[in-house]
Amino acid sequence: FFFFYVGQSIRQVIADMRERRYEKEGIGSSYLFRVDQDIIIDATKCGNLARFINHSCNPNCYAKIVTVEAQKKIVIYSRQPVNVNEEITYDYKFPIEDEKIPCLCAAENCRGTLN
Repeated sequence: FFFFYVGQSIRQVIADMRERRYEKEGIGSSYLFRVDQDIIIDATKCGNLARFINHSCNPNCYAKIVTVEAQKKIVIYSRQPVNVNEEITYDYKFPIEDEKIPCLCAAENCRGTLN
C-alpha cells in the first residue's frame, strides 16, 4: 500500500515563519516535511492522515519523493505487509544537529535520537 503526504507546498522562509507562529499559537506539533532544498509540505492545518505516521528506527514503511505531472509529491510506501492494528511508521531521517531530539520508538536498533 501507499499514502500521499498531503499539505500546502511552501518555501523554507515561509516554513520558518509558520513554525514560529505555530509555537506562539500553542500548536504542539507542526507537520513540515521537506521535499527538497526549496520546497516543504506543510500538513499542519490542511493535511491528511499521513501526517500522523510516527517515526521508527525500524520502520515498516519508507518515504519517497516522486514527480507527478511536473510536481514533486511525497509518497509513503509499505516495506512489508502491515497487519490490522499495527502502527504504520517510517524513518523521518532528520538532519544531524547539535540539539538532539530523543527517539521514543523503542525498536531494538533504536538510534536514541531522531537527528
